[in-house]
Amino acid sequence: MADELSVRLAAVHARIDRAEAASGRPPGDVTLLLATKTQPAATVRAAVLAHRASGVTRTLLLGENRVQELVAKAEELADLEVPYHLIGPLQTNKVNAALRYADSVDSVESLDLAQRLSARCVDREAPLEVMVQVNVSGEPTKHGVDPSGAVDLAVAVAALPGLRLTGLQTVGANSADEARVQGGYAVLARLRDEVVTSGAAGTADARALSMGMSGDLEAAIAEGATVVRIGTAVFGARG
Repeated sequence: MADELSVRLAAVHARIDRAEAASGRPPGDVTLLLATKTQPAATVRAAVLAHRASGVTRTLLLGENRVQELVAKAEELADLEVPYHLIGPLQTNKVNAALRYADSVDSVESLDLAQRLSARCVDREAPLEVMVQVNVSGEPTKHGVDPSGAVDLAVAVAALPGLRLTGLQTVGANSADEARVQGGYAVLARLRDEVVTSGAAGTADARALSMGMSGDLEAAIAEGATVVRIGTAVFGARG
């Protein structure tokens, strides 16, 4: 398993390297988030160790779509000291469970959710990192705020105590039309720029763009992705 993970990781790093170079960005500019949905903790551990053994210095994160999987794996993998991000939707009744293990909640799509997170984090020693999720494709199966309301939501979230807005997140369009997919990523980049230049409190450093997955990471990096979320290209197709 370790050898196969090493080969796949090397291929992903090579793709990111080429995309960075094509966009005129320095090597290592893009962070790799391993999307670990349905993967057992042992496999995730093996992937992290393979990454470290490779000598690649690119920043590595872990991401879970479901709170129950985050809870099940994060404690077991805590010794690795790799930040765990919640990248899927967060129901308000699972906020407490998520906050025990998530270093960042990347899927804030409403002010109500943000306020609930704020209320539970206001007395923490360090603020909780959050991202606002935007539905750039308009597909009903996708989560996220509509682009028309994204800047207002981001500004409101950034002002809440106990939270630190780091940027925006999206899932690209489920389409074979590469121009449509890349166009959605361009929209997210434009919205991010509006947020960071708004002058509103807590927005100046919200520069992260979490976008791009195994099938379209090149399009995302071309539009400025700072984090790509990779699952199948490293772990293989889900059974």
